[in-house]
Amino acid sequence: MLFMNNVGWWKEAPVKPNGMWSRVLNVAWKELIQLRRDRRMVPLILMAPVLQLVVYGYAISTTVSHITTAVYDADRSPASRALVISLEASGYFDVNYYVKDIHQIDTLVDRGSATMALIIPPDFSKKLARQQPATVQAVVDGTDPNTATTALGYLQAIVRGYSHNVLVERFGKLPSGGVDPRVRVWYNPTLESRNFMVPGIIAIVMLQITMNLTALAVVREREQGTIEQLIVTPTRSWELLVGKAIPYVVISLLDILLVLAVGTQVFGVPVQGSVLLLLALTLLFLLTALGLGLLISTVSRNQQQASMAIPFVIFPNILLSGFFFPIENMPRFVQVVTYFIPMRYYLTIV
Repeated sequence: MLFMNNVGWWKEAPVKPNGMWSRVLNVAWKELIQLRRDRRMVPLILMAPVLQLVVYGYAISTTVSHITTAVYDADRSPASRALVISLEASGYFDVNYYVKDIHQIDTLVDRGSATMALIIPPDFSKKLARQQPATVQAVVDGTDPNTATTALGYLQAIVRGYSHNVLVERFGKLPSGGVDPRVRVWYNPTLESRNFMVPGIIAIVMLQITMNLTALAVVREREQGTIEQLIVTPTRSWELLVGKAIPYVVISLLDILLVLAVGTQVFGVPVQGSVLLLLALTLLFLLTALGLGLLISTVSRNQQQASMAIPFVIFPNILLSGFFFPIENMPRFVQVVTYFIPMRYYLTIV
């Protein structure tokens, strides 16, 4: 089987065309030659997943901290100051504004300067001294529901801790009765979001790279006019597709080794299990992504159509995989659709 290079000279493939797999390997060799000629493509293929993982790994995080906070302390007592100090000492809140007028809170929250505001009433310390329930008000910007819910959870925990200390000071010990919870977190004891985010980002990066590479494989032949040369050869259609997929399988396996190294060494995410089993199951996921990319490539007439069709496959995989939104919270019919999303299963694997 012969192929013409870009200078017009014919070059013989290293495998003689004496069988089915010989034709497949010849197509794979042809694809590798095309990749080798594009000197910018090879570094991009190997470095893009690593760069994406580093950028996404640092940028995407569900941990909410350093919440910009405004405080209106109408009591101005040691008790109210102790509550504000507890707020700052937690590390979740940054008290950037101490306002003297309660109406300033509206301005700060409206223009986005403060995410949360804490209002302490003037009788706060007096009620504590009389052993009466004292209340404080929290105003939270609900534009981002995730941040707002997390901020309220942090604040409630801090206030409970403050109440605990007040009871200890008043009674010398906690009143008898009540519930004392002992919480133990499994699998991620420190609740590090990167232990969940980094493996998920690895899945996203591999899906993007693999589909982008293969989605342009066949359509590129059609645009360059070389598809006719392949049609007149003894190569069957499935041999052509398999041959084109083989180089990208090898490249994708190299990419997964690179991103695994970055995930463990840079982000410190441990691998708890068999690396060989992970690679074997990753191969199944890559084959699925390669198949989707080749499907897009065969139904597209040009590379522009293929590039525009890729997001229609990638975004449902990301949004319906359970990575950003729990599948249990989705409508029932959408949950059924998620069973046809390959990335759902790969997230469970990683």
